[in-house]
Amino acid sequence: MKYYYVELIIINKDSVRDPEGETIQRYVIEKYTNNIIETRVGKYIQFKIEANNEEDAKNLIEKIAIEGRLYNPIVHKILVRVRKE
Repeated sequence: MKYYYVELIIINKDSVRDPEGETIQRYVIEKYTNNIIETRVGKYIQFKIEANNEEDAKNLIEKIAIEGRLYNPIVHKILVRVRKE
């Protein structure tokens, strides 16, 4: 078995407003640049796990996220990324 870092990123779905992201975007546009098109704020969770392969590592974290209710699928979407140690 190998060790993997699995990143779980939770953000609001595109159809859901992101007031915190909107506030940050207004600030950045006002102070720095108006080249920012969209800003979204979310949660980032990193796991270090032992698994047979990348697919098993990803599947395990997806299962934990869904069954453990780490996010609300009605308003959030998740992105799971895997990298080897």
